[in-house]
Amino acid sequence: MKARKHLGQNFLVDGNIIRKIIAAIGPRPGEHFVEIGPGRGALTVPLLAAGVRLDAIEIDTDLARELPQRIAAGLAANTSSSAETRHSTDSDRFRIHCANALQFDFRQLVSGNAMRLAANLPYNISTPLLFHLLDQGTAFSDLHVMLQKEVGDRMVSEPGNKVYGRLTIAIALRCSVERLFDIQPGSFRPAPKVESVMLRLKPHAQPLADDAVLARADQLVAQAFTMRRKRLSNGLRGLLTPAEIRSVDLDDGDRPEQLAPQAWLRLAALANPTTRLPE
Repeated sequence: MKARKHLGQNFLVDGNIIRKIIAAIGPRPGEHFVEIGPGRGALTVPLLAAGVRLDAIEIDTDLARELPQRIAAGLAANTSSSAETRHSTDSDRFRIHCANALQFDFRQLVSGNAMRLAANLPYNISTPLLFHLLDQGTAFSDLHVMLQKEVGDRMVSEPGNKVYGRLTIAIALRCSVERLFDIQPGSFRPAPKVESVMLRLKPHAQPLADDAVLARADQLVAQAFTMRRKRLSNGLRGLLTPAEIRSVDLDDGDRPEQLAPQAWLRLAALANPTTRLPE
């Protein structure tokens, strides 16, 4: 079956990279996983071979229909899985949902402890999909995602870096991000025109702020970064005054790209003086 370009399909085929990803994830028997875009089962099979429970979200109806047979064949050929594991892919341990991950409510899958996520995210929707997942952050204990390297670079950049911006800040306010390793185009079929990166995201155990403050921070960041080289007093004109910016120990002459993520929470909290941020 050919990859469908409009769905952003690039199938992982490099056995060494697959093993490296599984080792980084470290699945343990009985854990509950969600996989987005299982495709031909490159990660699905070794995850199930490790004894996890798995819900797979696949938008391609043809791939979704073929996946159970691919899993059965893959587990039968997997010498590292036990006989019990190879013959246990029934509805108690594996379910496939033919659905659009951007519209899927992952919280409905939670039963007990928070889930773990593994995904080769379609690069054409990776950013909105990440935010959709993080909006349901309490559903996940961690997220292992493969992304376009350029997007990953932005997510882990530091203040002052030329790629530091809206995405960096919005992600940092919701989770920690760890860069694991890069993946070359030749590891996929068809080979994408860009390099990829594997990241580990962990939603903050205690949210840094409530939803209203996070939304306000997003608004401030969005406006300020339309003029990233301008002073905060100019970039935030109409939203905050220079005096308000200075009231939270920030210099209104700084540029947006100089501010650490949590500084934006201090600015956002000005919208509601009763708001208390975690220490």
